[in-house]
Amino acid sequence: MTDSSKTATLTIDGKSFDLPLLSPTAGPDVIDIRKLYAEAGVFTYDPGYTSTASCDSTITYIDGAKGELLHRGYPIDQLAEKSHYLEVCYLLLYGELPKASDLEAFEATITRHTMIHEQMHNFFRGFRRDAHPMATMVGVVGAMSAFYHDSTDISDPRQREIASHRMIAKMPTIAAMAYKYSIGQPFVYPRNDLDYASNFLHMCFAVPAEQYEVDPILSRAMDRIFILHADHEQNASTSTVRLASSSGANPFACIAAGIACLWGPAHGGANQACLEMLKEIGSVERIPEFIARAKDKDDPFRLMGFGHRVYKNVDPRAKVMKQSADEVLDLLGIENNPVLQVAKELEKQALDDPYFADKKLFPNVDFYSGIILEAMGFPTSMFTPIFALSRTVGWISQWKEQLSDPAHKIGRPRQLYLGETARDYIDVEDR
Repeated sequence: MTDSSKTATLTIDGKSFDLPLLSPTAGPDVIDIRKLYAEAGVFTYDPGYTSTASCDSTITYIDGAKGELLHRGYPIDQLAEKSHYLEVCYLLLYGELPKASDLEAFEATITRHTMIHEQMHNFFRGFRRDAHPMATMVGVVGAMSAFYHDSTDISDPRQREIASHRMIAKMPTIAAMAYKYSIGQPFVYPRNDLDYASNFLHMCFAVPAEQYEVDPILSRAMDRIFILHADHEQNASTSTVRLASSSGANPFACIAAGIACLWGPAHGGANQACLEMLKEIGSVERIPEFIARAKDKDDPFRLMGFGHRVYKNVDPRAKVMKQSADEVLDLLGIENNPVLQVAKELEKQALDDPYFADKKLFPNVDFYSGIILEAMGFPTSMFTPIFALSRTVGWISQWKEQLSDPAHKIGRPRQLYLGETARDYIDVEDR
């Protein structure tokens, strides 16, 4: 909302321009610069858009100083403790927690849309066996627009709804099939008698030759991973989805664009980088050496999985994820897994070290999620696909919100041009 009594004044060459201040329900005021170029003839310069609000939103709020993450106003720790993933999906999509009858209907809809078009199996088989599962997911999700023509018209609210349900329902199937294909095992079809997380684990680890029972502790841990990664405000992949959506692209293309952005190691690969660091450390005995290196400002080594760019205090998701990590490791044990042994001891030594406490370098959600997925038996190549699966509902919620915003327009960032000015073409023989 705009507070007409509050403005910011910008002075350029002695001429002043009054810019409205927009006051959010939470967070800092925002200077409205939409008319700045028209009135003052200048742009703002903000590489990475780290000081720019690209949209208004009612979905997710982050307070990095407090270590707070809210979905539609509900704290993430309460949702992770008391709710489950599909209920959080409903909350993100529709703005309120569902009544029991609404939740039952929503769960039934998602459950009955988990299968993918049978011809899409041929699409998977077109990839090389050693293709990264994320490469497969980008291609397959983008190709959904070729199979589901009845849900690509973004001007039709009903088609938007169908596309939303389809992607939430089918993403676990696509991710599991990408995994099975990468390891040379047959695809396992979804089962309607399993909950969302259990169904995903079953499709990943079951084989046709024998019965596979999903442990409820592992299913609950997987469900929490989904919840804790469901949405995270205007991050790089979410902004990519919104930018793609602004052109009028179909929903499957927009989500495929988000998956491609998430694949970047600076975004979705943090938990994989953390596991690779743990493997580099190798043994509990070497932990003091690496902690000393992390403290040495002249050493490029950094402890991956500690601290967070947005959260300047504790990552609110990490506390819940640590609980799940402890439950999973108690169930599966760490005695024969040196990576998990290093992880537990590194966590203990870092939390006991005043250097990390003073700098608020606490273990974050990526540290614990990587530990859990490693313990479950997932290869590191599947960490980011699972992240993409989890984040799909956030991307879709942001996509739907943007399409319903009457003020939305195609994204068109400006630039600070530093190249050559106009010059005449020189014939090749005269150069």
